[in-house]
Amino acid sequence: QLQLVESGGGLVQPGGSLRLSCAASRFTLDYYTLGWFRQAPGKEREGVSCIDFTDGTTYYADSVKGRFTISRDNAKNTVSLQMNSLKPEDTAVYYCAADPEFRTTAQAMCTLNLNLKSWGQGTQVSVSS
Repeated sequence: QLQLVESGGGLVQPGGSLRLSCAASRFTLDYYTLGWFRQAPGKEREGVSCIDFTDGTTYYADSVKGRFTISRDNAKNTVSLQMNSLKPEDTAVYYCAADPEFRTTAQAMCTLNLNLKSWGQGTQVSVSS
């Protein structure tokens, strides 16, 4: 079973930056579409950014476009989310997820509320002054 572990969350001031990382345990992430999601208390889960394997196509939610950047390192079996210009409304638990590329594109993963194959445990991001 593919297991994912997130790291890099924390407390930052508005305008600050964080870099989240997600690493696969034991297995390669090749041929998986990968994504970052977030959920704040009382709110629905939101697809933040997703990336496929074959051509690196990415998707960004409008709320983070221009501020966040998703990337993957296939040799290291990791996916990262660089978050700049953080706002209080970015506060949430952030999760990474993986699903086989053959059935899930980046846009689909981030927008269709799918039951994805693998999820990380989540990491808290808090943006506050």
